[in-house]
Amino acid sequence: MTEIWLVRHGESVANVAAAEAERAGRDRIDLTHRDADVPLSETGVRQAEALGDWLNRNRHETESMSVWASSYLRAQQTIMIGLERASLHHEPRIDERLRDRELGILDMVTSVGVDNLFPAEADRRRWLGKFYYRPPGGESWADVALRVRSLLHDIEQEANAHPVAAHGGGSVLIATHDAVVMVFIYVCTGMTEADLLDFSCTHTVSNASVTRLVRPPGAGQWRLDVFSHVGHLDAQGVPSTQHSGDKDAAIH
Repeated sequence: MTEIWLVRHGESVANVAAAEAERAGRDRIDLTHRDADVPLSETGVRQAEALGDWLNRNRHETESMSVWASSYLRAQQTIMIGLERASLHHEPRIDERLRDRELGILDMVTSVGVDNLFPAEADRRRWLGKFYYRPPGGESWADVALRVRSLLHDIEQEANAHPVAAHGGGSVLIATHDAVVMVFIYVCTGMTEADLLDFSCTHTVSNASVTRLVRPPGAGQWRLDVFSHVGHLDAQGVPSTQHSGDKDAAIH
């Protein structure tokens, strides 16, 4: 592989519901979907269409890409809308290792809700820190890193076995989630825990953004070339949304 293009899904209905719950100071997010089934919002659909225009403008690169996607609906919708809009006929490989970080008992709980409903967990996550804290039934960022390393190994193996059919051009397009994008950067560029936490405090992965990692020799360490590019949204007059997690490196 020489290039990895990471696309975060467009704005989802859960993103909107979470933002509303946080503004209202509620403990829980009002949503009827399980995480895997959360669809895009109306704005998210427009963002995915703008992504498709970007794919079309860059089709000299995107036509030869291998395409992978999270098993979660919002990521699949984003890439499928984008590919259809660009008239690209890729069939994305769906892989559960690209799913969003699982939050266990903190799923659908707001930041204030963690303190109110699970004070012991709030203390534990402050003590362990954002990278290693694993909520009961959920995952830490370190757990997600294991998934990412496993997937990268399999993509490389497939590329080496079938360099043209499986991996034309050495570029991979991946539709996933903000935490997973951050962990890809951590794994590929050789960051330390401290590096990642510092980076995450000052950088946010926007919805339907494109992040690019490059490795021109096809081996060795990757370099972060583009982070959270949203020019395609601006060009189409589509709102750019972030819906990020917390910015405090001391918590999850």
